[in-house]
Amino acid sequence: MHTIGESISFKGDADPDKKGVNDPEFGAYSYGDDSENIPVNRKALGGKSINDYTATKETIYFFEDTLLPSTKVYLQRLLKESDTTKFLPRKIAESTPLTNDELSEILKKFSLKPDSKGASYVKNTVKNCERPEMRGETKYCAASLETFVDSGVSILGKNIKLLSNEIGDETKNPSFKIGNGVLTVGGNEVVCHKMTYPHAVYLCHSIEGTEVYKVPLVSDDGTKAKAMAVCHKDTSAWSPNHIAFKILKVKPGTVPICHFLGRDTLVWVSN
Repeated sequence: MHTIGESISFKGDADPDKKGVNDPEFGAYSYGDDSENIPVNRKALGGKSINDYTATKETIYFFEDTLLPSTKVYLQRLLKESDTTKFLPRKIAESTPLTNDELSEILKKFSLKPDSKGASYVKNTVKNCERPEMRGETKYCAASLETFVDSGVSILGKNIKLLSNEIGDETKNPSFKIGNGVLTVGGNEVVCHKMTYPHAVYLCHSIEGTEVYKVPLVSDDGTKAKAMAVCHKDTSAWSPNHIAFKILKVKPGTVPICHFLGRDTLVWVSN
């Protein structure tokens, strides 16, 4: 197996401390009180913003009725450079499980010092793979293609298909407008978030009462895209301190809460 040293390039949507429970992409996890660091769009806030953030900041959480033609969204994470790390063969992936008990061995395998930034990414991935399932959630972490597929089949059955974000051309302009033809593509889903790790690891989970949408977009420079978004219909199991409630000024279990998915997120849906 190739050994990766301290020069390893970790790519991800957030810094180590912002991944997993502090990553807005994850939607249904418990958050700390870091609302002043989260940019939002004015549409989601009914014209108001936290700490004077404007509509040019990242669109994080929004209400379901935001998914209407001509609504402006700012999706910086959709344009991030794709993470090209690959799955390991199943036998190799299973030789070092993603558990805290194996953490020292994992860091040794990749020649990572315990106090390095790379180790922080690894620790957070392990932490999120080991965290308990919340009510109504089924989750798994996949470090091999076989596990990625087999676990999806075990949850949804064999008649499934894999969806992803689609970008027609690369663009540096993250300002988009929603186009016509927003599609509901499934209520039976497994959303798979690519974690920041030396090789491909996806944290996949299915949350009851989640609707998946494919949203057509057009950027200000004419670039077309189709972005994946999810709406969580039941947020009653979420922490009252979840940042989504601070942004949208609502309480758990009152209204559906939606968010777009990051560039490398994949979604299994029933076919």
